Amino acid sequence: MDAVDLVVIGTGGAAMAAGIEARSRGKSAVLVEHGPLGGTCLNIGCVPSKNLLAAAGRRHRAQANPFPAVPTGAGDVDMAALTEQKQELIDRLRQLKYADVAEAHGFPVRYGHARFVDEQTLEVDGQPLGAPAYVVATGAASHIPDLPGLAGVDHLTSTTAMELTRLPESLVVLGGGYVGLEQAQLFAHLGVQVAVVGRFAPYTEPEIAAVLREVFADDGITVVEERGVAVAGSADGVVVTTSGGREATGQRLLVATGRYADTGDLGLEAAGVTTDERGFVVVDTHQRTTNPRIFAAGDVSGAPQYVYVAAQTGHAAAAGALGAPTTVDYRGLPGVTFTTPQLGGAGLTEEQALARGHACDCRVLGAQDIPRALANRDTRGALKLVIDADTGQVLGVHAVLDGAGDVMLAATYAIKFGLTVDDLADTWAPYLTMSEALRIAAGLFRTDMPTSCCA
Repeated sequence: MDAVDLVVIGTGGAAMAAGIEARSRGKSAVLVEHGPLGGTCLNIGCVPSKNLLAAAGRRHRAQANPFPAVPTGAGDVDMAALTEQKQELIDRLRQLKYADVAEAHGFPVRYGHARFVDEQTLEVDGQPLGAPAYVVATGAASHIPDLPGLAGVDHLTSTTAMELTRLPESLVVLGGGYVGLEQAQLFAHLGVQVAVVGRFAPYTEPEIAAVLREVFADDGITVVEERGVAVAGSADGVVVTTSGGREATGQRLLVATGRYADTGDLGLEAAGVTTDERGFVVVDTHQRTTNPRIFAAGDVSGAPQYVYVAAQTGHAAAAGALGAPTTVDYRGLPGVTFTTPQLGGAGLTEEQALARGHACDCRVLGAQDIPRALANRDTRGALKLVIDADTGQVLGVHAVLDGAGDVMLAATYAIKFGLTVDDLADTWAPYLTMSEALRIAAGLFRTDMPTSCCA
């Protein structure tokens, strides 16, 4: 017999959203977890990485102080203490934002390994847990490539790197995506000599990536924009050979080459659920899998890997599983990489706009023309606006700026609600905020003549 209305596998952002959605509809739900409560974001993703990045950023700002009249300094890092305070934050949030929330909404968490044994039956540690509908929300895990020599090296992932209690003297980061960029700068700002091997910010507008590349050079980070083809042990620790024949050497190696779905031993094949070559669950626009009783949400469904997307897909999956099909509106979806300065983007890149048939027009505003950046004495940054040349509608906003993530919230609204570049140019923008960059960049479509501070 069915025990509850909905069983959710996982306890991360998507799973919690699914449980909340079920309870808001007056339905019963239970979440199943075989690891720590809270999933990727809390335990090994957003929370610990941003906490450590904030700490590393404090040290870096003290060393790279642009105000010589206010002397600052930074000493050695107590990595064990830093890792301990990171764990204290995780433990506190696990109680406040997960355990307490589940109790408040009235859905229990059952611990054990969930596995489908056929298209109708789910077991938890061998015991049946029946429901008319299920949501799979088990997230994703680090992908380890099949690279010659890698198996023989004691390498790190973003997960294990954030558990270190001693800093290595040097580090090679294999992969230049958002995880690789954040981890590279994190350890560089803590005093480690870092090299990055791989495509640098591969999905970022070229004008924006060029600025971040210069920032990495200022930070002393070596960037080798070639594919890693082999790994070997060395007297210094590890050496990575690239497709161009170059070598990057470090005491430790951190592998950040993407993420695959965490669907191991879930019995999805027995349940009639189709997955792709990387294990991601194939879903329709309502998060329904090829088994009409099973839905999937968050990273495991191949959705953009942001916790706020996981939450939205979790709500949609639960609603669909309970008979109210719902879709997620991805218009203007923002993304932020928490480098210093932050890397942000919302909507279409110039290349994507052209591929979709837009006669697009673009402008790039350098941070030297942003009053906030001048006041900060740090003009390393840029913002790019992509618009439809015929209608003036804003298609995309991309930036590398201090506080780019906050700018992306305004950009998302502009794209989602169809604002034009004239709308942005004529919008109130508080002086000496970084979001003012949107209005200034929009003005570049009217004239390339310089303007006064607020003119």
